[in-house]
Amino acid sequence: MSRIYPGLLEDARRTVQFEAILHALVVLFVLAQGRDSVPAERLASREWYRDAKFGMFVHWGVYSLLGQGEWVMQNRPIAVSDYEWLAATFNPVKFDARAWVSLAKAAGMRYITITSRHHDGFSMFATRATRYNIVDWTPFQRDPLKELADECRRQGLKLFFYYSQLDWHHSDYWPRGSTGHNTGRPESGDWNRYLDFLDAQLTELLTNYGAVGGIWFDGMWDKPNAEWRLPQTYALIHRLQPGALIVPNHHQAPLPGEDVQTFEQDLPGANTAGFNTRTIGGLPLETSLTMNDSWGFNLTDHHYKSTRELIHYLVRAAGVGANLLLNIGPRPDGTIPPEAEERLREIGQWLATNGGAIYATRAGPIAPRSWGVTTQRGDTVFVHVLDWSDPTLALPSLGGGRWKAKSWPDGKVLQVMQAAGGVTITLPAGGETADRIVALTHR
Repeated sequence: MSRIYPGLLEDARRTVQFEAILHALVVLFVLAQGRDSVPAERLASREWYRDAKFGMFVHWGVYSLLGQGEWVMQNRPIAVSDYEWLAATFNPVKFDARAWVSLAKAAGMRYITITSRHHDGFSMFATRATRYNIVDWTPFQRDPLKELADECRRQGLKLFFYYSQLDWHHSDYWPRGSTGHNTGRPESGDWNRYLDFLDAQLTELLTNYGAVGGIWFDGMWDKPNAEWRLPQTYALIHRLQPGALIVPNHHQAPLPGEDVQTFEQDLPGANTAGFNTRTIGGLPLETSLTMNDSWGFNLTDHHYKSTRELIHYLVRAAGVGANLLLNIGPRPDGTIPPEAEERLREIGQWLATNGGAIYATRAGPIAPRSWGVTTQRGDTVFVHVLDWSDPTLALPSLGGGRWKAKSWPDGKVLQVMQAAGGVTITLPAGGETADRIVALTHR
């Protein structure tokens, strides 16, 4: 064919070359998002975020009353009029912001991300954009987000606001996406008016609560091809709070203006959940995880992961350079399920001893293995042995130089054998512990 259509063949070659160059530029752009054209305030916030490593996710709202998870309005389904009546009964009289923040701090968490508005469209904060909010619609008549913001400042934690772009209640969420078709809303609406409503509420969240860690978006996946006006909304957020981070749970590769790439129920790049992207950009990373099988309070879901499993997930997240955002689903009265509280306090006890190998680290030089992961801070490589019963462990080459090993955190000297192909270390005793940690440094 090249003899008959030489011109077409040359065009094809140029197209392939152009596409290869374009792909390379896209990859470079994604990787460069970490620094290019980002103000100093956000760069500092990103570094703080990378160091924080552990946060509390809170799913709490009207749906908690029914004890069937946060998707109950969609799953049953429940009409808007019925859900509005339910919302009018929400009265979490035992909510205690100090107790919540104190628990997060005891767990070793550095920030809290809470649902300011979930897919049911009910606002868990004081807002002038709609009467459908916890202050104006319920007998509670208090703003729990304001109380949390004040308490987080007192105790030194950062507060992030989860905000749902998806809405099963608002009449202007039109045309419908893949969900929310059976709530009895009129089959019409003004999409731009709905986006104006979102921006109005975001303005309130970023104006009335002091400095916040950022906005955690969810729900764009309901209408992935819609015009979400992201540049306008992202510019609004960065103008109102230059240090606030944008964390989008859209299951895509990072987009311009975003600050963190988050993965739902998955370690970055794994996609065991089936809906996350495998593409990892150059932004700080996060994985969000349920403690049982539900995000919102589920009365009959007692399938809690063990403390050991949760510590392993936290360590494996750190091993790929990611934070763990661990979820709780408070009960409708505002109290935290005892199974969740017990595990959080146990994780906190573990971090009080071993957190030096987690906080402020980055992914280590050895890619994750079945036995565990590595993290690194400065010149120290931490080897986290999670699942290995033998007394020694062979590691691939860590680069030039001689290495010495100590158990962490007690500092006991361990034997090291080096060869051209790698390093073999003698492990500390205590194979029954959640994580045997070895600190490697150059001699």
